[in-house]
Amino acid sequence: MIAAIFRVLFAALLLLAAQSLLAADAVPEKPKLTARPQGANSGLTLTALDEKAAFELSQSAIGKRVGDFVLLDREGRPVELSSYRGKPLLVNFIYTACFQACPTTIRNLQKAVDDTVSVMGADRFHMISIGFNQPFDSPAALKDFARQHGIRLPNWEFLSPAPAIVDELTRNFGFSFVATAAGFDHLNQVSLVDADGTIVRQVYGEKFTAEDIAEPLKMLITRAPIPPSAGTLQEIMQRVRILCSIYDPVTGRYRTNYSLYFQIAGFATFVGFLIYLSVNFWRNRRRNEARTP
Repeated sequence: MIAAIFRVLFAALLLLAAQSLLAADAVPEKPKLTARPQGANSGLTLTALDEKAAFELSQSAIGKRVGDFVLLDREGRPVELSSYRGKPLLVNFIYTACFQACPTTIRNLQKAVDDTVSVMGADRFHMISIGFNQPFDSPAALKDFARQHGIRLPNWEFLSPAPAIVDELTRNFGFSFVATAAGFDHLNQVSLVDADGTIVRQVYGEKFTAEDIAEPLKMLITRAPIPPSAGTLQEIMQRVRILCSIYDPVTGRYRTNYSLYFQIAGFATFVGFLIYLSVNFWRNRRRNEARTP
């Protein structure tokens, strides 16, 4: 009787654990406006990115010219942003310590422009990714990031700004980020800049389609007028990403959140103890039955 109770309890616990793990692994397929660290939902008191203010700042950058900033490329050579004028330009901001949102954005951005490159050629436009987490996003770190993610397009450069100009540079592009004790809240944003150096559209989220990136890029290349982008703040505010990592602002790196592993280990230990009790009870019962004449 007791063994049967243990078996039922064991099965119930396994079912509960499976449901919890499936719920934890479930990731919504909708695009996300912001990347948000786990700490935002952990009960900690953190500085958080104001999504409404971030969206408004991003939209206010449309129609503005890109400033003549000087950054360093992956080899440590100075590059003026004005040198990219004459061709359309795609710009996004990343940080090399990110292992979820930024790499996903980079991969999807690469997929979205592959068709444009194959049809119109890589020499028709430029792309740059700027590391905003200074001083950690150095030229060497960006070079390694590009290598790890297989970025080989000749017209895609990774640039590192000096820490002193990060705020002015990101404000120019309407890009918002907040460094917190548990991670970065930041806008998932790609800025489309025309050949004259004017920001003409902001694209949000991690998943880009031909309609999002390639189509307006083709219009910029052919100098066709780009219609205003659709989408309201209310529609985009639902696009939030939760990162399963914890940021250490001292080292500038992300460390794994081990709390989930401790919970799983504790559950496994408890289940193992129940199995041990069940086996001992079964053996003792068999011994008693064997001794009974």
